[in-house]
Amino acid sequence: MRNFIITVDGKQYEVGVEEVGANTQAAPAAPVATKAAPAAAPAKPATTAGGTQMKAPMPGMIASFKVENGATVKKGQAVIVLEAMKMENDLTAPCDGVITFVAQKGANVDTGAVIATIA
Repeated sequence: MRNFIITVDGKQYEVGVEEVGANTQAAPAAPVATKAAPAAAPAKPATTAGGTQMKAPMPGMIASFKVENGATVKKGQAVIVLEAMKMENDLTAPCDGVITFVAQKGANVDTGAVIATIA
């Protein structure tokens, strides 16, 4: 059993991973020196005169909207489904307000592309 710490959305989780088919009698492999990546600060949503911008966290396709354009949303509420690498990812509102979608359903977006604003 090997333990790892992973970070998801700025939260750290400790997980244990068991090696399947590993020979437990064998000597452990020599550690490989790796340069630890600096911890990324949680991204703060960009605020403009038109409201808070929601940007795509990864490249993908806008699969669907979970709320109507112009709806009032709460912080943390799922508002957009972004399909990336055959997985559907719920994107949540970074703040309370009225949402206006910039991207269209079915559109391909790049990382950092503005997909909605919340005012």
